[in-house]
Amino acid sequence: MKLLVVGLGSMGKRRIRLLKQYFDEVEVFGIDLSIERRDIVEKEFNVKTFASIQDAKNNLKLDGVIICTSPLSHHKIIMECINYNLNVFTEINLVADSYDEIIKLAKEKNVTLFLSSTMLYRKEIDYISTKVKQSRNKVNYIYHIGQYLPDWHPWENYKDFFVNEKRSNGCREILAIEMPWIYKVFGKITNIKVNKSNSSSLELNYYDTYQILLTHDNGSLGMLSIDVVSRKAIRNLEVFGEDIHVFWKGTPQSLSEYDIETKKENNIETYMKVDKNNNYSENIIENAYLDELKTFIDKIKGTNNEKYTFEDDKYVLSILDQIEGV
Repeated sequence: MKLLVVGLGSMGKRRIRLLKQYFDEVEVFGIDLSIERRDIVEKEFNVKTFASIQDAKNNLKLDGVIICTSPLSHHKIIMECINYNLNVFTEINLVADSYDEIIKLAKEKNVTLFLSSTMLYRKEIDYISTKVKQSRNKVNYIYHIGQYLPDWHPWENYKDFFVNEKRSNGCREILAIEMPWIYKVFGKITNIKVNKSNSSSLELNYYDTYQILLTHDNGSLGMLSIDVVSRKAIRNLEVFGEDIHVFWKGTPQSLSEYDIETKKENNIETYMKVDKNNNYSENIIENAYLDELKTFIDKIKGTNNEKYTFEDDKYVLSILDQIEGV
């Protein structure tokens, strides 16, 4: 199988590393407009790169593409790839530009569409989802996710990548990462209340802090705290109800559950082995990114175990659009 990674920044290199390390049957190629990025990837990963999708298509019999460019460029690249009859994996899009046309054209051409939703591939989320579904009553949650924006990509100025764009801002990206699993686990959202502010010296054209109250269609309530000002990268979740109390701080080692009978908090092991890249914060692991790629490749081969679709994302992005400023 020949797969083309479009965009050779940090996410593109992550996908190439995982493909090279875990998929012997896959031959990987790269695309980037930057000659410097292409040279780095060719030397680091020993892959051939091209300047454009058309150039790669003219030289290779491709099976699919993995789109890792800035989110606001995705829809045009997706449409180009579908018109080339290429199966498409895309990182999160943040906006629903051309979604209806993309979905329609992919069906007409019988092309695989796959949308990243990494949190849904975390084993901790699988465990939490199971416990929520087993609960006999309403389940509520409090969730804080944040990281100081200049620390996201310490190798470049935060003003020089897509989180500085208002339509693809940092708080919107956090919500686009987290909301898919929240919606899948707790249900559709029927009511939203929002407080927001600018609480830092960062030069942003959007709010840096949000406090959001959510009501789900089954009556569950959620409190979200989203920000790009937390100096320690944080993902801190508490899920609670009459027959459930689960805690998670974002790492594989930090999932725990309160035992109602023994009155003790017990650690929950969900991973046999953790793949970690030290360039990222401790609550980011590679396992879920790997499982997404496995699911995409399986879908191309005819086995569909995907957890999140473009139709799902269209709904989630409509929820984000109801939150002023994101």
